[in-house]
Amino acid sequence: MSGAMSWPFLRLYLLVLLYFSANAILNVIIPLQGGALGATNTTIGLIMGAYLFTTMFFRPWAGQIIQKHGPVKVLRIILIINGFALILYTITGLGGYLIARMLQGVSTAFFSMALQIGIIDALPEKDRSQGISLYSLFSYIPGIIGPLLALGIWQAGMEYFAVAMIGIAIFTGVFGYSAKMDNAEEQPATKNAEQGVNPFHSFSQLVKNPHLFKCSVLMLVGSIVFGAITVFIPLYAEHLENGNAGIYLMLMAITVVISRFTLRKNIPSDGKWHSNFMMGTMLLLALGAQCVSYGVGIFFYVGAVLIGIAQALIYPTLTTYLSFVLPKMSRNMLLGLFIAMADLGVSLGGVVMGPIADIFSYSTMYQICAILAVAMIFFSYERRNDQ
Repeated sequence: MSGAMSWPFLRLYLLVLLYFSANAILNVIIPLQGGALGATNTTIGLIMGAYLFTTMFFRPWAGQIIQKHGPVKVLRIILIINGFALILYTITGLGGYLIARMLQGVSTAFFSMALQIGIIDALPEKDRSQGISLYSLFSYIPGIIGPLLALGIWQAGMEYFAVAMIGIAIFTGVFGYSAKMDNAEEQPATKNAEQGVNPFHSFSQLVKNPHLFKCSVLMLVGSIVFGAITVFIPLYAEHLENGNAGIYLMLMAITVVISRFTLRKNIPSDGKWHSNFMMGTMLLLALGAQCVSYGVGIFFYVGAVLIGIAQALIYPTLTTYLSFVLPKMSRNMLLGLFIAMADLGVSLGGVVMGPIADIFSYSTMYQICAILAVAMIFFSYERRNDQ
């Protein structure tokens, strides 16, 4: 195998799988534990959102620090931080969960930036979208069995939760410590890295650069929907007659994995904006959120499939497009800002949608998510279509 499927890249994908396996369990355990301790949806949303909000804050600096010190050194340090965070979950309550989520956020900012930038730089343009899609695919594979495993842990007792977190921390650290990124280490520092560009100066590009602005808005809104699904489905399903959070999240994860693998060659990798492709993807997201809001039998699980397909396509499509159209000298920094918008969206999916669920209902909250997705269908349209 060659290109995005060669052994050096497969090893990195396996590390991604190990790293994100803990979140597949935590995304179910934390809301359930919070609900059992009497926490409101707002509090649970804040704790869950703290993870990616912290990730968003640190992403603009991650590219520069990785460029300066090398990905391997940074990787080893952040795996230690991540391991400490996972162990912290086993010895604390909700307050400690908040700190642990923030520590995870810091490590994820550097981990994901190092691997994604490395994939973009190492692969030829024709394979770039496949590499990014496979990275995303392996980050979602744990979601296939993770939710069911989490529900099993919840029913069996939290002592098994401690064993799972400590085991993941140790195994990921050992595997990651031996990882090598020879191609990334051989690359010279960019001019921007040498000059120490202030990340704050690049924030204005979120508005000034039309390509970055369009992709960031689409990613932000899409991630709000994904975040609301991830955080509140475990609690929402308990109110449904035939709802099972484990089956729902597993079905959505399976859909993401299958879609990202089978559709990876269909994701545009030519640097052109494909309006119809993005409008269709946002339509799937809107329909999926609306199906979830019904909360009735088959509609609930059809929503998982539709949202899974949308999730499989949105991120790699937008990231690949930006890798072509952003200025090369500031590409890493601006990609960091774009990915930060994805982090912010998932955080807002918990922080903003939690109070809405408290005031109204879960169903109303997911209807609002569907309306936001519909708005993005129109936002995706571009008259000068380069298809």
